Amino acid sequence: MPSKIGYYVSGNTAEGFVNFLPTNTTNFFHHIILKHPSHTLKSAIIQEIIHEYEPTNDIEVLYSSIGKEFLDGVIIRDKKVAIIDERIATAALNGAFEINLSLFTKDEILSFESTDAITNIENYTQQAYEDFWKGLKVHDDLEEIYIKEMDFDRANEMADEYIQKVLKDTPNGKQDPAVFHRFFGTNTKDGVVNVVPTLLNGLTSKYFIKGRAGTGKSTFMKKIMAACNEHGYDVELYHCSFDPNSIDMVLVRDLDFCVFDSTDPHEYFPEKPGEEIIDMYKEAVTSGTDEKYATDIKRLNLDYKSFMKKGVQQLQLAGEALIALEQQVLIDPKEVEKIKSFILNKIIE
Repeated sequence: MPSKIGYYVSGNTAEGFVNFLPTNTTNFFHHIILKHPSHTLKSAIIQEIIHEYEPTNDIEVLYSSIGKEFLDGVIIRDKKVAIIDERIATAALNGAFEINLSLFTKDEILSFESTDAITNIENYTQQAYEDFWKGLKVHDDLEEIYIKEMDFDRANEMADEYIQKVLKDTPNGKQDPAVFHRFFGTNTKDGVVNVVPTLLNGLTSKYFIKGRAGTGKSTFMKKIMAACNEHGYDVELYHCSFDPNSIDMVLVRDLDFCVFDSTDPHEYFPEKPGEEIIDMYKEAVTSGTDEKYATDIKRLNLDYKSFMKKGVQQLQLAGEALIALEQQVLIDPKEVEKIKSFILNKIIE
């Protein structure tokens, strides 16, 4: 039975807008780029392509970092084809083919050229990035508290132990394995969202990493990722949507496991066989650290969460302004069908 998974390749982070699409489609034959001011229309086209192929092909749905109403694209991996919104298109894509959807529609899009509306959306979004960056600086100070209380030798031992656990008795994989860089969630106009439960669905082994800022969770996962990749296995590497230089999940489907940062704002707990907690704070941090630095930790956490809240509020304002524009777009099913047929013919070619 064909599979269907969904994730984000774009994110609103402390480093601004980050786009990992090219790492997911390196060897593709075609990238069909949908060009139009309306995200509603482009998402409708992408949804139609999903409906067409999901009964017969494995598909990967690219969720939008704007909000839940939209999609960034769809990947049909066995056909080496991606149909994407122009917002995540880059110059590095193989076989790029741009389709101007306005050639198929009768809609008036002058409202999308409103300088004030577009400027407001850009300003709100940029302010969100600045707030996230300020939050990251506070988070760095929080990490420093725990870093100076870390037993790095023990943390390295733990990583080695789990590398042995997941790779024990496994044969070498392929000669040129891939690393797919992604997000399992991000900051959007709808708040901080994630799709962790759907990504975990069906996996046999799931490791929930607990800990504090700076307790080595990301480094632990990077070591596991490197070992699995060197052993010849494709790795799905999910970055932190707050700090994209940090890792939040390593998932290796051929080894049927994942390990992920199970702390706020994506905190989960084991509920089924095969699910296990890895507690970095308990294992590798000086006992009593939380209590010793309680006042500083509380202050920094409040400051960090304040900046995060401000940033999300700015994305909400940007989203409201965008939705006001999108509501002026009338989707004609006949035009959508015409565009879908055109794209399907291109995929067949």
